[in-house]
Amino acid sequence: MSIYITQLIYLKPNAQAVFDEFESLAIPIIKNYRGQLLFRLRPDEKEFIEKAIEAPYEIHLIEFESEHWFHQFMADKTRLQFLHLKEQSIRESWLIQGNKL
Repeated sequence: MSIYITQLIYLKPNAQAVFDEFESLAIPIIKNYRGQLLFRLRPDEKEFIEKAIEAPYEIHLIEFESEHWFHQFMADKTRLQFLHLKEQSIRESWLIQGNKL
């Protein structure tokens, strides 16, 4: 059964370029683990109708065929080599795991 990962990403100040570099390396790896980036968006503050938390810099929705494949992606050696870029650029991220109903 497929799982869905929603990620809310909050960046450190002036870290967009480093974050984009990490994403350019990490996103293509998803497909190696039976995953697919369904969407990646950068919402503008004016697009929120209502909110009780800080607006994220980016929102990702990713599908993996199973939780096993998600964990394989997270442990990918190439991705781990560039994890320092993620740590340099991301202040906080929320990973929300769910299933399609």
